Amino acid sequence: MMGPWLIYASLINKATIALYDGVPTGRDFGVFVQNAKVSMLGVVPTLVRAWKNTECMHGLDWHAIRAFSSTGECSNPEEMLYLMSLAGYKPVIEYCGGTEIGGGYVTGTRIQPAAPSTFTTPALGLDFLLFDDDGNPSDNGEVFIVPPSLGLSTSLLNTDHSEVYFAGTPRPNLRRHGDAIERLGNKFEDEPWLTGMKYRVHGRVDDTMNLSGIKVSSAEIEEVLNVVDGIQETAAVAVSSEDGGPSQLVIYTVLAASESEPTKQEIHATLQVALSEHLNPLFRIHDVVIVDTLPRTASNKVMRRLLRQHCPASFL
Repeated sequence: MMGPWLIYASLINKATIALYDGVPTGRDFGVFVQNAKVSMLGVVPTLVRAWKNTECMHGLDWHAIRAFSSTGECSNPEEMLYLMSLAGYKPVIEYCGGTEIGGGYVTGTRIQPAAPSTFTTPALGLDFLLFDDDGNPSDNGEVFIVPPSLGLSTSLLNTDHSEVYFAGTPRPNLRRHGDAIERLGNKFEDEPWLTGMKYRVHGRVDDTMNLSGIKVSSAEIEEVLNVVDGIQETAAVAVSSEDGGPSQLVIYTVLAASESEPTKQEIHATLQVALSEHLNPLFRIHDVVIVDTLPRTASNKVMRRLLRQHCPASFL
């Protein structure tokens, strides 16, 4: 969707589209942003992580940027704060949605203050509710969209649309979306005239795992591990043995460029300390798999199901 949106939104607002021919992970892209005086820069969190790990954008003049936007995957507060610092702490507008709803369902705005990696309001034109696993209203649960809304799909090829989106929902006519969200608050305490909510997206419901009897999302684990020194990015998956029993946590790890590469045992120990200290000491990493890249969809989402399917039996 991003290509058509870029063209339509730019032309209808009489704006200029800046097109870069190359890979945006290096300093050449940053120089292009500087010289083109880009005023609105859209990113995906993986891109920001690469910039932060390599420090390739340091010293550039991005003063023309008025706002960033981020979408495609869950972001990390530390990395978004770093992104803001590259342009004099300009805001990052988070946006979350999907092709099947023709846009977004939760977003940030320029008139509501928000911490990095948080959202402030349902997107214009729809609303959503949150429910726990038992179908009860919750401040931390699965997203269900309240239709109608322009852009919602009405049919699927070779699949029952009603079964996918409406069967078994907590209330009639609610539409399942598949994301897990946490509602953080009901007002902006410092500026009460700005009413609204703060939300944090925790990834897909089907990326949720149960470790030591505690429910946690892959995104929550990855947020902790992705900021460890020497780590470029991680993907957390829970794998069950063929014989049953508790799920085992396996971390796929892409290392940051370094002159000396740590051993697998050293990485395992470092990641375990970070997980225990910053998330939950009960969570134990069963194994670490070092890979060059993580498998992604065309829209840049990590394919954790593929990682789970290809976990060697020796892990378990």
